[in-house]
Amino acid sequence: MHFPSLSGFWSPRRWGADLLEAARLLTRLPLPRPTQPGARASHSSRCYPLVGVGVGLVAGLGFAAADWLALPPFAAALAALTLSILVTGALHEDGLADVADGFGGGRDRARKLAIMRDSRIGSYGVLALILVLAARGGSLIAIAESPAGSCAAAAALVAAHSLSRAGLAPIMWALPQARSDGLAAATGRPGGADALAAAVIGAVIALLLLDLAVTLVAVLAVAVLQGGLALQARRQIGGVTGDVLGAAQQLGEAAVLLVACASLSGGS
Repeated sequence: MHFPSLSGFWSPRRWGADLLEAARLLTRLPLPRPTQPGARASHSSRCYPLVGVGVGLVAGLGFAAADWLALPPFAAALAALTLSILVTGALHEDGLADVADGFGGGRDRARKLAIMRDSRIGSYGVLALILVLAARGGSLIAIAESPAGSCAAAAALVAAHSLSRAGLAPIMWALPQARSDGLAAATGRPGGADALAAAVIGAVIALLLLDLAVTLVAVLAVAVLQGGLALQARRQIGGVTGDVLGAAQQLGEAAVLLVACASLSGGS
């Protein structure tokens, strides 16, 4: 694998520009527009896990604030989920619903892509959202009710948001684009170095927040779920779309939170 030169790939200025572009793509924050739209969109994927840290911090602070107000864990989990959805504009949740409807209801590639583009939501999409939101919220509640408490829930939130986004760049690198338009096409295909950087950043952040064993299991769980989804996307629609990436993030986030929850309930 070829790595860019020190003056390019490792340039702090370029990393800053990529982080800003990534935040513009993955959140609804009022950020300044780039002077050259799309110029570094494909490279920005290496900063997706860093954007995840920001979203996770917002959600974690919401959880901690609810806990400080002596609200029950259910209310704290609801606050955390609501804040993360507000920051991202439900971008990833929308992708999950579209993929569930398209993969579940389409008879062929063209029909699946048409369903995924339709703004209406079907029964598959509703069920997917309910199940994933329940997994995320239920895990947070269980973590908060464990001896580790709300601090562990906040740490798990940051790790989950970061690690789930770390897998998006490898998917974008490994799969062709299923459409010639849309968010994934506009973003472009990252290089192998960008994909590797994103994966490493996400793993390191998770390791700083979770135990080593929990991190290893979480990385494996995210890789299996997101890899399985990527294989399904390749088989059913011929590649990746923005909706597929959104669904991958949701599955990855739920996986990390479930692993963190299981580790605490198991006494580790």
